[in-house]
Amino acid sequence: MTESPSQPLSEHCADVIVVGAGPAGSTTAYYLAKAGLDVLLLEKTAFPREKVCGDGLTPRATKQLVSMGIDISEEAGWLRNKGLRIIGGGVRLQLDWPELASYPDYGLVRKRDDFDEQLARQAQKAGARLHERCNVGAPIVDDRTGRITGVHAKLGDADSKEKREVTFHAPLVVAADGNSTRLSLAMGLHRREDRPMGVAVRTYFTSPRHEDDYLESWLELWDRRGPGEDRLLPGYGWIFGMGDGTSNVGLGVLNTSSSFKELDWREVLKAWCASMPEDWGYTPDNMTIPIRGAALPMAFNRQPHYTKGLLLVGDAGGMVNPFNGEGIAYAMESGQIAADVIVQAQARATPAQRELALQRYPKVLKDTYGGYYTLGRAFVKLIGNPNVMKIAAQRGLTHPLLMKFTLKMLANLTDPTGGDAMDRIINGLTKVAPKA
Repeated sequence: MTESPSQPLSEHCADVIVVGAGPAGSTTAYYLAKAGLDVLLLEKTAFPREKVCGDGLTPRATKQLVSMGIDISEEAGWLRNKGLRIIGGGVRLQLDWPELASYPDYGLVRKRDDFDEQLARQAQKAGARLHERCNVGAPIVDDRTGRITGVHAKLGDADSKEKREVTFHAPLVVAADGNSTRLSLAMGLHRREDRPMGVAVRTYFTSPRHEDDYLESWLELWDRRGPGEDRLLPGYGWIFGMGDGTSNVGLGVLNTSSSFKELDWREVLKAWCASMPEDWGYTPDNMTIPIRGAALPMAFNRQPHYTKGLLLVGDAGGMVNPFNGEGIAYAMESGQIAADVIVQAQARATPAQRELALQRYPKVLKDTYGGYYTLGRAFVKLIGNPNVMKIAAQRGLTHPLLMKFTLKMLANLTDPTGGDAMDRIINGLTKVAPKA
């Protein structure tokens, strides 16, 4: 039975402060509030607000939405997809999401401005206190212990000259403030340079392809504008139908590519779109918003995930899957894990016992994702070489059984117990890989 949330300690005090109301922050706040804790959820913008994303959700993210009680019916505006269509090496292969006991056999598509707001409102319904237009600045740190005890913030519109400075206090703070994570940096947690980083750029076009049943991934991006020979561009592309008359078209590139810092990725996206069939509608005249980009922090690129009263979730902790650039599922999963650890810690009798419980959080994360992310880092290094990527596309795509295995591996979709031979191989590999 769900407990009713505890009474607010005061307007600016709580059991836990969550900074950032993206998927990671809202999920954390939802599970904390559902367990009866008083939670402040602080979001620097106002909903609805745009985020750079492919908007495609795999069955992992779908499972999280179901757990949070979100209505994911088509009537509620969700577009379902059956699997992944992969294009490369002159081959087009359509793969359905696997049938598993642990995950549904479909994914979803939803624009991030609406998606994020739904999660934030669900956290509110559970009892979290949401403050929009709340720009968090420096942490409040106890001089004696070095622990975070709250945050300084400014309330008001971004354009407003009149901003009210406030302080919020709580014994625990969750950083869900994305890749930039000013809060983590202020607490001395810097990005690890030995972890891969990605960049995604995307835009929307009005298009007749808007109701596609499959997420589409292009392993080769060609610039066919001439003069001279067609040019193979680095990275991978995607086309996701949004079901509302538009397609989300974008590309991702990894910093293991030699071209990572050299190229203007907006121009690369334009060149790729120009190579597509005209009747798809991916032309400048049909573009509904400007091209925008965002960083993809991967494979635990900021650690430790818990220190001195601060827990990192989602992009703030570098949770993006290096195999496929998926971030939403891992943001939501890490939020649920963090909330569970905090709830258990809050039930302990002494500060020492609470601290012992909180120190379990990074260990659970490493047990859950560490081996898989290590394999992902090796994969990223391999495909950073365009020749390897080209051979993999040409040879791999002609073997459907191999590609079925690859889909399970890339999307991290296996049954942990009782699965098929592919599941057992993938689970075995992630167990033996170092959990760094």
